[in-house]
Amino acid sequence: MESLANTVARRTFRELHGVVLSAGLMERTVKVRVPSLKWNKLLKKHFNNPQTYLVHDPNNSLRTGDVVSISPGFRTSQHKRHVVNHIIKPCGVPIGERPPIPSKEERETEREAKSAAKRERKALKKKVAMVETALERAERMVGKASKEIAARLKMGAVKRPSEELGR
Repeated sequence: MESLANTVARRTFRELHGVVLSAGLMERTVKVRVPSLKWNKLLKKHFNNPQTYLVHDPNNSLRTGDVVSISPGFRTSQHKRHVVNHIIKPCGVPIGERPPIPSKEERETEREAKSAAKRERKALKKKVAMVETALERAERMVGKASKEIAARLKMGAVKRPSEELGR
């Protein structure tokens, strides 16, 4: 039996080849059909069982009919779990006239940059919220203090500042 580490490693480095069924209908997403076989125990025979995947195309560089290489990657949306590695055989427009497909390293650096920017925005938002709450507390304290001073002046327990100076 395979160890868990081997299973995970095999899944992460698995590369699938398929044909683009639809491109250009969704932003940065294509539908790819990957051929596969399914074993029928009763007939003891393999039958075609093609799988269809929604695949992330970062630069909208794929066209319908392209043969592409895809691999499981980070989850881009609810249904997209694969990303394009490279075009094996283009259909129609040559590869040189299309936007380039970013490499795995480029995709990872872009993703890390986006997450760093998000962390920075989140930290800034948290600081702004803390300052706003501190300001609200200070305003409440000033309001309470002014009410207390007004009440004491009314009772005569505290003299007005002008009376203390003798004016």
